Amino acid sequence: SGKKNRGDQRQNENTNLIEQAWNLWIEGRPLDLINEDLKESSNSSEALRCIHISFLCLQQHPHDRPNMSFVIMMLDSEIGLPQPKQPALFVGEYSSLNKSNLLSVNELSMSILEAR
Repeated sequence: SGKKNRGDQRQNENTNLIEQAWNLWIEGRPLDLINEDLKESSNSSEALRCIHISFLCLQQHPHDRPNMSFVIMMLDSEIGLPQPKQPALFVGEYSSLNKSNLLSVNELSMSILEAR
């Protein structure tokens, strides 16, 4: 994309790249994520497939995420892809998309430490 993960001047300062990408996805404009300098030289169907697969890898529940061998198979073939659900983790402050389902990095780190 060529965009910083946080603080894109065109977006809300609290929006990160995953949230920006998801917003474009649900608006039906995922290819707007591609860096302007690369749009003409990129294969839009391959780029769209990579974006789609990346959302599948960001699913909240591990059983919904593809394993790496399946990711490779999805990248290397034309098989149909399941529709992704909203990504589970947005880095930083709570997202405006669904505040109740998202964790900040600090909360996630604390949860992991407490579980140990």
